Amino acid sequence: MSSKLYSLEGKKALVTGASRGIGRAIALGLAEAGADVALCSRKQPDLEVVAQEIAAIGRKALPVAANVRIKEELYPMAEKVLSEFGRIDILVNNAGTNPVYGDIIDLEERAWDTVMNVNLKGVFLLSQFVAKNSMIPHKGGSIINVASQSGFRPDPGIGAYCVSKAGLIMLTKVMASELGKYHIRVNNIAPGWVKTKLSQIMWSDPERLAKAEEQSPLGRVGMPEDIVGAAVYLASDASSYVTGATIVLSGGAFMH
Repeated sequence: MSSKLYSLEGKKALVTGASRGIGRAIALGLAEAGADVALCSRKQPDLEVVAQEIAAIGRKALPVAANVRIKEELYPMAEKVLSEFGRIDILVNNAGTNPVYGDIIDLEERAWDTVMNVNLKGVFLLSQFVAKNSMIPHKGGSIINVASQSGFRPDPGIGAYCVSKAGLIMLTKVMASELGKYHIRVNNIAPGWVKTKLSQIMWSDPERLAKAEEQSPLGRVGMPEDIVGAAVYLASDASSYVTGATIVLSGGAFMH
């Protein structure tokens, strides 16, 4: 019974930011649970590598390069996925950015716009497109947004990122409220520190890393693979009564 609940056999998924880090790990996890997976990021060669890994699992992979903050690239990417797969049952909005580090008082407008367009606007546009063109017509689906524990509290040096993730948490609640009548569930995963390229400026600093490990009851920061179980849960029938929720994955550090 439990294996059936978590099975994604026959499902079609789309994962953004899928070429590395958390996105890659989630894409592989969904494939291992039985889904065919479309992969999106900015660089096609990087996607091809992940597509080969998914093919080795025995699932279909569709790599399509696009910049999620550019609508003129985002919509054609989603249209290609729908054309190839026929529908999108699972959408994982994982693509994210934080191009600068420093106080928000010194942040340039261009940097602010980049963070908001990738972390928030891109999620809105793609979720809207997928809901209208696939999930509503097919009477259901699961949208999973990758937020952050930084969406709940201000973390030094990444103020715009914190604001964008706080906005994403509220966007998730709004979408969950409005799309529930179409049997579409919308939820958040909110990781703490995870060793990815995005957070390298933090975990590559020995002092910061030691402090993060000290704050975690588990005594370590996360790895991309630590996020996969929650993604599979939210994508599957195991979470059929869960929507508008945020699962914090921080090794307990969020309690401090």
